[in-house]
Amino acid sequence: MLRMLTGNTTAAGPVEIDGILCYAPEVARAHSDYPSEGFDVTADVEARSFWCRSRIRIIRGIIERYADRSRTLDMLDIGCGIGGMVGGLQSLGRLNLTGSEIYLSGLQYARSRLPDASFIQLDATCIPFTQSFDLIGAFDVLEHIDEDEQVMASVHNALRPGGLFLITVPQYPWMWSHLDEIVHHKRRYTRSELRRKLQAAGFDVLRTTSFVSLLFPPMVLSRFMSRARARSADTAKEFESEVNLPGPLNAAFDVMMRVDEALIAMGLSLPMGGSLLAVARKRV
Repeated sequence: MLRMLTGNTTAAGPVEIDGILCYAPEVARAHSDYPSEGFDVTADVEARSFWCRSRIRIIRGIIERYADRSRTLDMLDIGCGIGGMVGGLQSLGRLNLTGSEIYLSGLQYARSRLPDASFIQLDATCIPFTQSFDLIGAFDVLEHIDEDEQVMASVHNALRPGGLFLITVPQYPWMWSHLDEIVHHKRRYTRSELRRKLQAAGFDVLRTTSFVSLLFPPMVLSRFMSRARARSADTAKEFESEVNLPGPLNAAFDVMMRVDEALIAMGLSLPMGGSLLAVARKRV
């Protein structure tokens, strides 16, 4: 769906490329921070991945808990990939959802899967809107961007007063593995680093919690074992081998993730896990 946003823009205006409104057209066809072959693999894996499904359920619960329920809210998902989170949140029914990506290839996948959703191309370090959104999500995005603090400042500008910034990132620098290199991560975060950067950007951090906690021990083991394996020249094949689990194991992990989800829904902050979630509010 091609839709011009009605918020206050800070750029001259978008250029339409292949039916998508592009606010940073000069980088729309680049792939410097994400492997281009990853979109093909991700499209298949994301539909059944226990981790992708669980993350959607967690974010749905966070929105229900922290977002205003009295009205329809405008939400921007930056770095939306192939639209998995956008599709997963559509059923909430009270969000005007816009997915954005810096690369057109990801947006074309997203649009083909979700033809009724809204997608735009932009650079998250300079979001061309001012006080236009009630919610902005960055779900496993910040770790791909060198200028993560610039993204946070840009998100702050694009949010309305009191708006919410929802973030998930990979946790613990000591867990760095070949998979981080394959998907072009710049960093893994500590909880204190993420809180400090959000606060410096003008946010009050309402909550942080780990997730993938019950599965954390096997995850750590898997990452350390991957360091000892020989590297392959076929990046797409190696990426798929890292993230594509056998069906029965994937189903078992999906069930185990429900424990994390239940504890987070109860308001608990899990102390350890492979991923980190933060809920931050624009300081008024």
